[in-house]
Parts: sequence; C-alpha cells; structure tokens
Amino acid sequence: MHALLSRTLAAGLAALLAGCASGPARRVSEPAARIQQLTVQASGQWSVELRLENFSSVPMRFDAVDVALAVAGTPAGRLQASPALGIGPESADTVTVVLNADTAAKVVVADALAARRAVAYTLSGTVTATPEEGRARSYAIERSSELNPAPGLTGVLR
Repeated sequence: MHALLSRTLAAGLAALLAGCASGPARRVSEPAARIQQLTVQASGQWSVELRLENFSSVPMRFDAVDVALAVAGTPAGRLQASPALGIGPESADTVTVVLNADTAAKVVVADALAARRAVAYTLSGTVTATPEEGRARSYAIERSSELNPAPGLTGVLR
C-alpha cells in the first residue's frame, strides 16, 4: 500500500514538474504609440516625445515608426524615426521626433496654447517591431486622444 502511494505521488509530482518546465506562455501583443509630450520650440519646430508601449510578455525591439499626426483634424505631418529601441515586457519608453509641422497645424496648436485649452490629436500609421526570438512585423497604429497645456511650462502640451 505504501509503495503504491509513493509511486502515485512520484508520478503526480513528475507530471506537475513537466508542466512547469516550459515556463510562462510567450504572448506577443500589438504595440501602441501615443504622444507623451509636444513642445513648440523657439524655431517653430515641434519636438514630439512618442511613447512606444510593449504589451507583450517578451521584450521587443522597435525598429521604425511612421505615423501621420493631425491636431484638431488638421494634418500636421509625419512622425518618422528608426529608434532601434529595445523595450522590456509590458513596459514602455519614449523616442523624440522633431517635426516641421504644417502651417495650419501650427496655428491650431498656438491657439490652444494661448487659450490654455486641450487640443485633440490623432496618430495613424505603422510601428515596426521585432519580438525576442521572432521576426520583424509592422503593426497598424490608430490613436485618438488629446493634449493639455502643461502648467508652468510655456509651449508644452502633455
């Protein structure tokens, strides 16, 4: 009786350990991009901090960003970068892109800053990322949100 119980317990423990040997599941999820901060520089150019978000359970390398930016429905230009930035699982990091925005978009942002009010924005395009031990893939980015004037910081929207 004791030998049978020992063998059953040993077999159960072996099965449990075998199930754990593979480790946690590798989940690759679509990344996201959003504007963390937009700063209007003295030259009139915009410095845009793009927040790249990795929702995967594995690290990803972000190789390219190509998104169209519009503010309050007015096209501003394309944010393009090749950051080659590694981002850990379920983490985020930023890349700064300088943009010579279209004149109509500059007016929209200047008005929002002068009035100390929010301005809506949209991003539309692609992010190319490579999961650890995987192949590069382009992911569609569609984001709508808004930016608010940063208190005490002239020319800054967050």
